[in-house]
Amino acid sequence: MDVQGNRMLVTGGRGFIGRAVVKLLQDSGCGVVSLDVAPSVSSPARRHEVECDITDARQLQRVFEIESIGGIVHLAAILPTAAQREPALATEVNMHGSLNLLEMARRFGVRRFVVGGSLSVYGTCGEDQVVSEADRAAPEDLYGAAKLYVEQAGAAYRQYGLEFVSLRIGRVVGSGARSASSVWRSQMFEYLASTHAAQIMIPYVGSERILLAHVDDVAKMLVELLRAQKPVHSVYNAACESVVVADLKREVERLNPCVNVGLGEAYASGNPRRLDWSRLREEFGFQTLPIFEQLRIAAGKS
Repeated sequence: MDVQGNRMLVTGGRGFIGRAVVKLLQDSGCGVVSLDVAPSVSSPARRHEVECDITDARQLQRVFEIESIGGIVHLAAILPTAAQREPALATEVNMHGSLNLLEMARRFGVRRFVVGGSLSVYGTCGEDQVVSEADRAAPEDLYGAAKLYVEQAGAAYRQYGLEFVSLRIGRVVGSGARSASSVWRSQMFEYLASTHAAQIMIPYVGSERILLAHVDDVAKMLVELLRAQKPVHSVYNAACESVVVADLKREVERLNPCVNVGLGEAYASGNPRRLDWSRLREEFGFQTLPIFEQLRIAAGKS
């Protein structure tokens, strides 16, 4: 995809994944507009920080009038726990806000629109079921239903020439997340260098399998879909690794004996446990670094 002379718009640009995407685009020499409802901060010359609420169509339109947008990575969303707590706000942001953005992309002739989708569109799947994009979507919560709606809306907008692509993402781990409801995803990496006793609480039972993806890999996948000449498909499962929770606990504690990992009693409902992401691998040759290797790097032991 030729992006010369245009900026790439990243919504949710100050979020966990958004910051990684913005950095990756910027490091590649791309001009970036980082859009977020959070207050703006000072930024490098190749990136504009824009404070904007995507539910406000007029405010969003002004961004498109001022900036020359060549492509979009849409990550702004109310996350699952907050969505259950505030369903009206979640619907407004995750569905209506996304629709506003699709409409602006149509009106201003944006070619490529990549959305951060979710594996929660599949709902709960059996432990032995390996889920591919061909499997039927059956979301079980408001967040997953909204993600499926955005995919369907995006498919409708393809009639206008918009190249819409969704990357269905699992649980994202790595340093720097600010989520209050699942802090363990970052603590696993951040506490590995600790020389003092530290406690991490993973809410799942030890026998449970969860699908994990490192934030840096997720950013690479999104940018690949943004910049690819022409993706064959409109939906891709993200490259995720199926990890047994008890194995994760043992590895973190082995890498740093100062860290104790407690486990809860929850099961990973609302998501698959095993994933087929061969569509992404075969089309783009995408490879990931195993999660345990990422942890070893964070611990300074690789």
